[in-house]
Amino acid sequence: MRAATLIYNPVAGRHPERREKQIRRAAVELRQAGIDARIAQTSGPGAAREIARDAARQDGTLILVCGGDGTINEVVNGLAPGPATLGILPGGTANIIAKELGLSHDPVRAARELPGWQPRRIPLGLATWAAGPEGPVNLTGPTGLNGSSGAPREQRYFLSVAGVGFDAHVVYKLSTDFKMSWGVIAYSVQAIREALRHSFPVIVCGMEGRESRGTFVVIQRTRRYAGWLDLVPGARFFDPTFNVCVFRSRNRFRYFLYAAAVFARQHVKLGDVELARARHVDCRAAQTGARVRFELDGELAGELPARFDLVPEALTLLVPPKWIT
Repeated sequence: MRAATLIYNPVAGRHPERREKQIRRAAVELRQAGIDARIAQTSGPGAAREIARDAARQDGTLILVCGGDGTINEVVNGLAPGPATLGILPGGTANIIAKELGLSHDPVRAARELPGWQPRRIPLGLATWAAGPEGPVNLTGPTGLNGSSGAPREQRYFLSVAGVGFDAHVVYKLSTDFKMSWGVIAYSVQAIREALRHSFPVIVCGMEGRESRGTFVVIQRTRRYAGWLDLVPGARFFDPTFNVCVFRSRNRFRYFLYAAAVFARQHVKLGDVELARARHVDCRAAQTGARVRFELDGELAGELPARFDLVPEALTLLVPPKWIT
């Protein structure tokens, strides 16, 4: 029987009271398939990352995670880069990666199907930004984020999406209680609120030799945004590049048009919406002193300036057989 660690977030999703029962049933399904899963419950922010890191030190250990995109992100950052294998049992609000790969949203059913999945090495996004309140840094110079001078910096991998600007501001303003009670609806309501009062600072993005400006930038590895919006048609999770979507306007009412166009899958026809592909994206605020936040996989991460790199073959992920080429 193969050993595994099953990490789960007891408060993920809109019905956390069901989670304990689902996890126990999922563990039974796994054991019947020959996977002896040790259950490990998270205790707060950062706990999933430490549990995953400790479990990965055991040779041959399979790491499973049941939770939302934020919990999955923590586990990814406890494993990457490294040889450990990750399996996902969806159990959160948006479940971007579950929708992308066609995984069941029922953790018990996903556990039943998991033994038929196969390992595949995948790329990950990696965000790098200045640590603490040091202020602006040179992104590419000898003392910047990519230099070797030892300048303080933070790094975090992301599996699906990095959002820079407006959506990160929405996440920053969204209360945990509101999110827990209403799920995706809470994001939509908060986005409307912030569209009416946000200042929309300009973001400058360098993408492999060219520059683009906007007020909301999405750096995607997936086709879907927020779990179900088709923001970058034709994008694939296994593509060797980022798919970047830039919304340029500072007009708050224009954002309501953006939203309607995204719902109708017509936003790519707007003249002030840009789609691009890149393996490296440098972002900074156009105005000195402006605070522009970014989120990774739906969780608030840091502030600009920041660099986003695609790291090839950074993680082994269990995927349904149709994704094995």
